[in-house]
Amino acid sequence: MLYYLFEFLEKEYQLPGASLFQFMTFRAAMAILTSLLIATAYGKRVILFLQKQQIGESIRDLGLEGQQQKAGTPTMGGLIIIMSTLIPVLLFAKLENIYILLLIVTTLWMGFIGFADDYIKVFKKDKQGLKGRFKVLGQVVLGLGVGATLYFHPRVTMKEENSSQITQQFQVRDVEGSEIKSTSTTVPFFKNNELDYSDFISWAGEGAKDYAWLVFIPIVILIVTAVSNGANLTDGIDGLAAGTSAIIAFTLGVFAWVSGNIIFSDYLDIMFIPNSGELVVFITAFVGALVGFLWYNTFPAQVFMGDTGSLTIGGIIAVIAIIVRKELLIPLLCGIFFAESLSVMIQVSYFKYTRKKFGEGRRIFLMSPIHHHYQKKGYHESKIVTRFWIIGILLAILTIVTLKIR
Repeated sequence: MLYYLFEFLEKEYQLPGASLFQFMTFRAAMAILTSLLIATAYGKRVILFLQKQQIGESIRDLGLEGQQQKAGTPTMGGLIIIMSTLIPVLLFAKLENIYILLLIVTTLWMGFIGFADDYIKVFKKDKQGLKGRFKVLGQVVLGLGVGATLYFHPRVTMKEENSSQITQQFQVRDVEGSEIKSTSTTVPFFKNNELDYSDFISWAGEGAKDYAWLVFIPIVILIVTAVSNGANLTDGIDGLAAGTSAIIAFTLGVFAWVSGNIIFSDYLDIMFIPNSGELVVFITAFVGALVGFLWYNTFPAQVFMGDTGSLTIGGIIAVIAIIVRKELLIPLLCGIFFAESLSVMIQVSYFKYTRKKFGEGRRIFLMSPIHHHYQKKGYHESKIVTRFWIIGILLAILTIVTLKIR
């Protein structure tokens, strides 16, 4: 909103300083500052409100040290993350940008699903929350909407060629190549590192590529569902999900920056995605909200994000990765989410297998997700969280390095 206001003031009244809002870097800086201020200044008020409404977490006894002391801690703290993300975005982003609109819808939709889950747990006293099939249905609907928008919307394009003529002052004079619709994505570690999803259907004959959405949209649905569930599983101890997600989001911000800039994308020989640079404003607001939330969520947590936060975080991360065509990097960048999900799948599968074969279920981990395994081994949760953050930073660096290692 402020972008349009100051654009008007500059055109009509030549207001000094109004042109600053034309620069994405300035608006991104303002977005992260605003989100941090909202999360820290108003987060406490949200927590007090949740306490007043007796929206506390009922803790199931898992035999973990210090677990019962957390009973009654307010949940639904994801509202702080959502509020601290959306307000700066509405203030500083270009709201006609299709990618910004897509992320706003993602935030609200996944926030609603997570809120419904938390509401049932807290007010209906049902520890299972929203039925799993309804969660998955919500994720599938979001994936379907995101996939269809990215495939069919006329403003979702790429540059056919990244070549450009640039002055010594690094200003683009002319950009060759036309904007095209494409289902290409980035394959890490390969020199010719583009994969077109339409190739999977090209065997059907001439004209089959017109139906590439039959491949692209299910892949988007799978990614959205997997990442949002991964973030949900990671939210098990104080500060783990928020800190890990902040690292992931910051890395995606780097990719959005270079993918939306003709100079950087040409130098790095990556896909130039017009208008994707505006994602940086959303991402900085998102990172600021996550870091601000950590003010109250680090051990000992004053508030839990609940599914309101974790499902929203996962959905946002998945959609950003798909927009910048880096979804194949998710197993590396979101390695913590991946390990948490994998540990649950391994544990459940092995338990069922051994129960069928030996008559009793056996376990590989002391408890899953894997962060609980380390808790069972006697590690303090602050140490677990810090070490997972360090691993997340290493994975983020490796992910960025893929820009040049091929």
